[in-house]
Amino acid sequence: MNKIRLSKSSISQAEKEAVLKVLDKEYLGMGEEVKLFEEKIQHYLQTKMDVVCVNTGTSALHLALSALELSASDEVLVPSLTYIASYQAISATGAKPISCEVNQQTLFIDIEDARKKVTKNTKVIMPVHYASSSKGMDEVYKLAKEYNLRVVEDAAQAFGSKRDCEFIGTHGDIICFSFDGIKNITSGEGGAILSQDKEFIQKVQDGRLLGVEKDTDKRYSGQRSWDFDVNYQGFRYHMSNIMAAIGIAQLTRLQDFSVKRQEIAKKYIKAFSTIDKIKMLDFDFNEVLPHIFVIKVSNRNELREYLLSNNIECGIHYKPNHLLSKYKFNTQALPITEKIYSEIITLPCHFDLTKKEQDIIIEKISEFYA
Repeated sequence: MNKIRLSKSSISQAEKEAVLKVLDKEYLGMGEEVKLFEEKIQHYLQTKMDVVCVNTGTSALHLALSALELSASDEVLVPSLTYIASYQAISATGAKPISCEVNQQTLFIDIEDARKKVTKNTKVIMPVHYASSSKGMDEVYKLAKEYNLRVVEDAAQAFGSKRDCEFIGTHGDIICFSFDGIKNITSGEGGAILSQDKEFIQKVQDGRLLGVEKDTDKRYSGQRSWDFDVNYQGFRYHMSNIMAAIGIAQLTRLQDFSVKRQEIAKKYIKAFSTIDKIKMLDFDFNEVLPHIFVIKVSNRNELREYLLSNNIECGIHYKPNHLLSKYKFNTQALPITEKIYSEIITLPCHFDLTKKEQDIIIEKISEFYA
């Protein structure tokens, strides 16, 4: 049996033709395609927020935090159960990530644990939309208002997902998406920052172009600034026209992606509903567009080995960051997060997963727990 992949990009002729058109123009850097992609994202999400595209989702987080001018004494509340990118983006600014517990049913940041960790140095709370769900954001914004915190939503996995019938990115303080190769849509690599804060948006627009002031409009028209000023640290984080062209083509397929991924999730839920040793997360897959499909199980390591031995790829999202050497400082134990880490397993979920492949996955997991 061929290996069943955990995740993969789905590339059609549309993406290939879009890239060839950019290559034919022989202008590969940041230009009109990037501007068009930003406009199409804004239109798709039906949002009034400004959209700034960058070269990775991690760049989006780092640039957003940098534009808030965090210093070495500042702290950012963040769940420990997230990809290392969230923490690296924080520490790259010099600020300190403060590890928080997660809710056992949603694996979203535990707001009461976060509240206990607010200090005079807390400047930002960074909720992570784990497995594409953002259930709990209302409480995050209440806490932020209470303590005058900025909110940077790590929505890397959540593009195309909804909350209360509105797309993630419709409203909020600062939202960061990722478009890497296996996300809900891809631009090869890539990311985006959204906000209605005009001063902040100007900073991230300049910041993605090494801090060169007001260079964005010139780049959109295929030009660049020769006589310019720089007032703060910037980075080479801009998106290329090639990446934007892929992203534009992927946007046209997002509805199909959504239907397929949600069908996969619902089929898993139905199949495993009678197995006591499998627990589902509290997600509404009519709104959540799953980048990954995660369950909590007994005998996780043994199940993982069994699936791998049957040519079924599976993952563990994620090793908690407070257990990593770089981020162990002053961290109290997080027993809920650590217990969840021992239980979670990620099953294949992508547009090209066939019905036959999913049936095999369900059959093997059912056999394991029989």
